[in-house]
Amino acid sequence: PPFQLSCRPLLSPAAPASVSVILCGVNRLVLKCEATGNPKPSIRWFKNGEHLHFGNRVGLLPDGSLQILAPGAADMGFYRCTASNSLGFVSLSSHVTQGGKPVIRASTSERVFLNTSSVMADVGSTVKVLLGANVTLRCQAEGVPKPKISWSFLHGKSEAIHHPVKNDSVLVSNASLRDEGHYVCRAANLHGQVTVMTHLLLLGMSLYFLLTGPGTHTLLSTEAGTTEMVNRGSTVLIGCFIQGHPTPRISWFQNGKPLSLLSDLTYQLLEGNQILQLSNVSSRTNGEVSCLAENEAGTLLQRVLLLIHGHQWSVDDTPPCSATCGNKGIRSARLRCLFNGTEVDRVMCHHVPQPSVEPLACNVRDCPPRWLLMPWSPCSRTCGGGVQSRRVTCHQVTADGLSVTLPAENCTSLGKRPTDLQPCNRMSCAEWTMSAWGQCNGQCVGLRQSTQHRQLFCQMKTGIPVPASHCSGLPRPPISRNCTTDACNLQWRVGSWTPCTATCGTSGFQTRRVECIHLRSGKAGREQLCSWKPRPANWQHCNTGHCETECRDTTIYCEKVQQLKLCQLPQFGVRCCESCKAT
Repeated sequence: PPFQLSCRPLLSPAAPASVSVILCGVNRLVLKCEATGNPKPSIRWFKNGEHLHFGNRVGLLPDGSLQILAPGAADMGFYRCTASNSLGFVSLSSHVTQGGKPVIRASTSERVFLNTSSVMADVGSTVKVLLGANVTLRCQAEGVPKPKISWSFLHGKSEAIHHPVKNDSVLVSNASLRDEGHYVCRAANLHGQVTVMTHLLLLGMSLYFLLTGPGTHTLLSTEAGTTEMVNRGSTVLIGCFIQGHPTPRISWFQNGKPLSLLSDLTYQLLEGNQILQLSNVSSRTNGEVSCLAENEAGTLLQRVLLLIHGHQWSVDDTPPCSATCGNKGIRSARLRCLFNGTEVDRVMCHHVPQPSVEPLACNVRDCPPRWLLMPWSPCSRTCGGGVQSRRVTCHQVTADGLSVTLPAENCTSLGKRPTDLQPCNRMSCAEWTMSAWGQCNGQCVGLRQSTQHRQLFCQMKTGIPVPASHCSGLPRPPISRNCTTDACNLQWRVGSWTPCTATCGTSGFQTRRVECIHLRSGKAGREQLCSWKPRPANWQHCNTGHCETECRDTTIYCEKVQQLKLCQLPQFGVRCCESCKAT
């Protein structure tokens, strides 16, 4: 298959980060959510922070967009689409209002914050935080014209807000019990007003919750039931803090079954059964965890829905054995990286501890008898038909890994005994075939000696030519030889040396004539025809003895020097001393 690059989801660049849609008697409303990515991202829609349920009027289009038929007042609110795959997620928000009346982006969920000192939540939800936390309650409202935001605080009675308000959000710093109560946001414009209320609860938490480290999730069970997505392999602490008189008895259940009946679940009860600790959570932990508080006054059930997600290693426990018998069979379990049950690239699990997988021996038993065939011997001839042989024995490998030779009768059930002789190299033998010698007109290599050549062919005895490699094992005939020819009947002939140009000193030299002469005709030929023998020198130094100091001529050209009146020049006056004295 073609190579595919994995990438995070991307929403269409044509879609803005936030879209306001005003309903004005339309019959159909479509909120776009066009996403791309590899793997292909899945699309989910939320309204006012809650997962959106589809019906006859509200549905999902094939491209991921949301369709609302006959939209009305009940459809006003904040919509958010989320595109996610194994590499991440991205979201886009849309605001839907009607006829200019304000609408507040509200959440109806219960929000519990136990692991952070700074909290931000939308108005409308029940917010539970630890004492001393910093809380920001947002009131995001839209309308035409833009509504004005105001806040009030209910703590037994309605009163003006005593906390600072910034960007329409209430800021509660270092929250204490006097900050506990209901915070009401009011959005108003000329078309009307709307109010949404948030209940802020302060918790004094157990040390088990306050001293948790990385990789630990802390949750509170509630009557309505909270939903939490936790990473596979992490530790989860679930609190069931229920007060009563007499002190209630607390029992824990998973998916309706008492924990005491679930032997494959790793858990521990702390703080008088008020805290359930689940270690190394996996898909086995998926589902509802509930706590039941009972006393003489009655019972109370609180719930938490755990959704386990993330990457994990999976061991393929049924790999094939590497051998069917003997003692070398190994079954090595294969590790696969899964994301929510789907296999992905192994590199995605690099941060997850890899389970140890030990190879196991398998199929340890005697092998059935079989014919053991040794390699064929070399052929007795390279061509023309030969014979080669091999050893054939009945053989068995035991469960201990021993190789045992058995009588041939033990292998008769396998069929006819394989042959131990066969013909080989039945093709005809090849041979070298030569052409006639060429003319004796090559380079001269001696007196009356030249070279001549011929061509060499490899062919079958039937005359069919074959590649030269078929004749490589045969002696190779020569393709050149010396021959006698009158064209090479030449030798060097030298003449007499000329007189020396000086009687003494270092400047004297003499020359002679050197020719390549045909011995029969006496005519000069090309010098390369005599190159089989070194060419004699045609120049040499002479009369190199030391010159005496008396005035005398030391060159045969002094008469010319005198005639040309060159005696005035020092180089001629010295060498022609005697001749130049008279001038």
